[in-house]
Amino acid sequence: MAEKANILLVDDRDENLVALEAILSSLDQNMIRARSGEEALRALLTNEFAVILLDIVMPGMDGFEIARAIKRRRKTREVPIIFLTAVDAGPDYAFRGYASGAVDYIAKPFDPWVLRTKVSVFVELHRKNQQLREQSELLRTQFAAAPSGEFTAELGQRLSAVEEQIGVVAQWAAKDEDAAEAMGTLEQRVGELRTAIDTLRPAD
Repeated sequence: MAEKANILLVDDRDENLVALEAILSSLDQNMIRARSGEEALRALLTNEFAVILLDIVMPGMDGFEIARAIKRRRKTREVPIIFLTAVDAGPDYAFRGYASGAVDYIAKPFDPWVLRTKVSVFVELHRKNQQLREQSELLRTQFAAAPSGEFTAELGQRLSAVEEQIGVVAQWAAKDEDAAEAMGTLEQRVGELRTAIDTLRPAD
């Protein structure tokens, strides 16, 4: 069974956090609440997240400040951020949101199906990136200890399974421009790993 991904929900209103959890409950992932920017940044110190749903209008640090702080940290700068805000927000909010590092911007009230679909794509991308990191670590450690054609063949088979799953996820990601871009980066990394493995195969 695949390990559940963490999703960070940042909003100062409990009713909004409850609503987000209800909408995303069918994804069966770990929902972690944060009611302020400070609380969100603390959560990011101790947990790895697949995606962050971030309200813009909050007391203290607003969503833009929180996003900039997240992007300044090397450990968290790659975590995708989806901004959530009221439909009557200022016209510059979307621009400011993307400028501060968000991958998407959704106005409230939003379509629950659309939000759930977007989040599910980033969860799958996160899972595939984890698998790729595991395969890369396997390549570095086991091959260094015992280089052999048998090991290379096994690693190639494992990577083939990852490539097959990525092909399925790519069909979902193609419907969202930002997810498609992230998918392209993941496919590039997998291609580089495939090239490295093929280079290590013994000549016939």
